[in-house]
Amino acid sequence: MKIEQVINLPTTPINAPAYILTSPEFRKREYISILYETDMDRLNEVVPEPLVIVEPFVRFEFMNMPDSTALGSYMECGQLVKVSYDGVLGEFNLGMYVDNFPAVAAGREMTAYPKKMAKPSLYIDSDTIVAKLAYGTLDVAIATMGYKNFKMTEEDARKEISIPQYFLKIMRDYTGKALVCELAKSQITEFQVLDAWKSPARLQLFEHVSAPLADLPVRKIVDASHILTNLTLGKTETVFDYLK
Repeated sequence: MKIEQVINLPTTPINAPAYILTSPEFRKREYISILYETDMDRLNEVVPEPLVIVEPFVRFEFMNMPDSTALGSYMECGQLVKVSYDGVLGEFNLGMYVDNFPAVAAGREMTAYPKKMAKPSLYIDSDTIVAKLAYGTLDVAIATMGYKNFKMTEEDARKEISIPQYFLKIMRDYTGKALVCELAKSQITEFQVLDAWKSPARLQLFEHVSAPLADLPVRKIVDASHILTNLTLGKTETVFDYLK
């Protein structure tokens, strides 16, 4: 294999890359989002400068992606903190838990998504949407939501899907020295809202050392939404370099 061929490899293994270099398109991507109030002191421990915490609000999000190009069918969930950067409202993506290794590898290496392997699930139980996250053999999150109770306006759904998201990108060399330490931003702008609803919801988080979701405890449920979309992920860009 020639040097120029090595440089153009998408990733390793050489003969079976962990993911394909592409911008995935998602069809019928389903969001279950629960906005809740938590402890401001806990948020201050995990939200990095120069982001500013707007309110002590966290959005717990389950996503079902049954049809995504190059990645197939998978689920993920995570916690997003309401923040602002340079006066613009957005969300800091604290952690994502995913059941698809190519999605984990591509999300971490090609962009800055803070992904780990775990087992989200989503199903309808009579008149209730049930969403769970298991880490190993233990449930670490259980959410329930009424099934399509109140119609959500398309404008509100679009605002929720298109809000800017921020991530930490950290990469180290073989000695442990930071090669990359950046605050990155991404925003979804190419999407179609297929369906959108609001309903009452509940969320339980359970203590786990490897999936510390309960470190941001649920004090009060503020809002909940159920949105179905077709979309393409936005490009990721660096907005702050911690090494300069």
